[in-house]
Amino acid sequence: MSDAELWTALADPHRRAIVALLLERPRPVGEIVQACGLSQPSTSKHLKVLREAGLVRVRQDAQRRVYALDPEPMAALDTWLAPYRRLWNSSLDALGRRLDETSDDSTRPSPPKD
Repeated sequence: MSDAELWTALADPHRRAIVALLLERPRPVGEIVQACGLSQPSTSKHLKVLREAGLVRVRQDAQRRVYALDPEPMAALDTWLAPYRRLWNSSLDALGRRLDETSDDSTRPSPPKD
């Protein structure tokens, strides 16, 4: 699995929706089809891309195929995003300070009007 495969797999909004569903718990294909509102063949194609990218695992449960997230690629993505998260955090901290200053200004009494 390459970084390009991970990003390509996650670029599609339907695949991101599937990943979000699987974040809650493993699910059989039928349940994913129903939750996403896609056809079974379309859902299977999306699951194949996610599986080939290493983002999901599949296991056979009698006649059903049950999909689950594989946490390892997600950890790799998290590591890649870490420097950007620091950038966002400092920006969010600055925004928080500005909002606090604005809030403090709005709670001060206004000077009397003539």
